[in-house]
Amino acid sequence: MKVIETSLKDVLILEPKVFGDERGFFFESWNQNTFKEVAGVNERFVQDNHSKSQKGVLRGLHYQLEQSQGKLVRTVTGVVLDVVVDLRKSSATFGEHITVELSAESHHQLWIPAGFAHGFVVLSESADFLYKTTNYYAPQHEQCIRWDDPDLGIDWKLKDFSLSLSEKDKQGNSFREATYF
Repeated sequence: MKVIETSLKDVLILEPKVFGDERGFFFESWNQNTFKEVAGVNERFVQDNHSKSQKGVLRGLHYQLEQSQGKLVRTVTGVVLDVVVDLRKSSATFGEHITVELSAESHHQLWIPAGFAHGFVVLSESADFLYKTTNYYAPQHEQCIRWDDPDLGIDWKLKDFSLSLSEKDKQGNSFREATYF
């Protein structure tokens, strides 16, 4: 596994070793020892989630203040634009974000520790998105920041399709109104 650092401290792109030929491919999508030894992250995952969405579906920007979750995310079909926002008040990159295109073809994964808001938009006709979490989903602690907050200025690459949002995501707080870590 190759570890690619991002501009947000502790957020990592993970590039697995993929073994492939005309029959298909194989790679380890999760190995706790490798994650600890190569990426330097020693986390215990307690929940796996699978989301299937159509083109233009945007989910996020979500986080949990209590029972905060680290997430290891990847796309197994299709392409998404993944977005991470640093909500750690003590961080030098507080309020900054990154975007990473994740695709089934690249097999890249993204490690997002607790303390960040997370979201994604589907760029392909559909996408299956998987993520492991370090804590259980706790809806009573969930927070949402508006995807289109002008203070964040995120380019979601929405040039050629319409957007689809849940009611929860339409009601997200502005970044300035949000509660941080």
